[in-house]
Amino acid sequence: MELFTSTHISNRSLHIGTLVIAIAAGVALLYYGRDFFVTLIISAVFAFILDPLVVLVSKCHIPRPASTAIVLGIALVALYFVAVLAGTQISTLKRDLPVFTSRLSEIVDKTNRELDLIEQQTIQTLVPTSLRQQDQQIQKKPQEAMQAHKRRTRVPVKPPETGPPPIQEVRIHTDPRPVIASLYSYLSGYFHALLMASFVPVLVYFMLSWRDHIRKSVLRMFEGHERYAVGKSWSGIADSTRAYVLGNFFLWILLSILSATAFFFLKVPYWLLIGPISGFCSLIPYVGLPLSMIPPVLAALAIPNQFKIVLLLMAITGALHVIAMNFLYAKIVGRRVRLNPLAVTVSLMFWGSIWGGIGLILAVPVMAAVKAICDNVEALEPYGRLLGD
Repeated sequence: MELFTSTHISNRSLHIGTLVIAIAAGVALLYYGRDFFVTLIISAVFAFILDPLVVLVSKCHIPRPASTAIVLGIALVALYFVAVLAGTQISTLKRDLPVFTSRLSEIVDKTNRELDLIEQQTIQTLVPTSLRQQDQQIQKKPQEAMQAHKRRTRVPVKPPETGPPPIQEVRIHTDPRPVIASLYSYLSGYFHALLMASFVPVLVYFMLSWRDHIRKSVLRMFEGHERYAVGKSWSGIADSTRAYVLGNFFLWILLSILSATAFFFLKVPYWLLIGPISGFCSLIPYVGLPLSMIPPVLAALAIPNQFKIVLLLMAITGALHVIAMNFLYAKIVGRRVRLNPLAVTVSLMFWGSIWGGIGLILAVPVMAAVKAICDNVEALEPYGRLLGD
């Protein structure tokens, strides 16, 4: 009996140790291979989003590869026009940036003067006159002593020498690096990211055009109930990803339109750019409310007597955020992506720590995909209930 117990404990310890090593190896693989995995996941997300459009175009008796090319081309053209519109607004903002800087400096100087005035009034009110005079005398003594020391130790100034000025040697400094090397050193930091981003359209095209073949090949690897579970997991991942991304996209469009309209009537500069930025920031979990207020408040600095407008902008932005995240989000996204707040927070911390900013964006879709797998695999159902709401 003792031998059986010790063997059982030894096997259990070995299993736990193996599990810990496997988790550590998985985390290391995700960290060092983040460029590969991020590119693959982003491509899969876009493929899930565009798949219904490809199916719709295919109903017109167009082959799936051609339907995929049409949908992908339309998406790239739309993305190009959005980028051009945003670039126009950004270039205008760069031109007017000195005006915003000077306006901000004026506001900071005015605030400092008001704070100094309040401080002086507070001192005059709370501190007696005798104590203030003693303090002024104490501050004057070191200054008088310093001035007396300078007078005693003053060095006579030597008159300037007459005559022609010395001839100085002029040296021309040249950059030893050629232009191509300088350009390469500047772009090398972005080269790898641009290279991986160039694979996204190609991956999306093949994921969409070969979807049926990939699905059938994956399902053939399993038999019986396992094949059914894999098929349900596949559909669950597609539905949850599509619901999360499209739901957030529609909320972003709605918030952008409402915010830009409100900013337009309040005569906020660059309302066409500030509205979508504020709407996008509003969708960030937990910190969306304060972040959504920053763009319109900064833009309102160029408006004279902007205090009342800033308060009105903060009230409008806060109201839109509360309505969108507490009412619309639950109806559009929450019914399909049921993750509890603790799971979302831990997911944001984990993926943000190993993948940075892009990890914060992909955290919820990845966790929703994990929950979809757990919900459809019998052995993993307890973990799905743990992640759910």
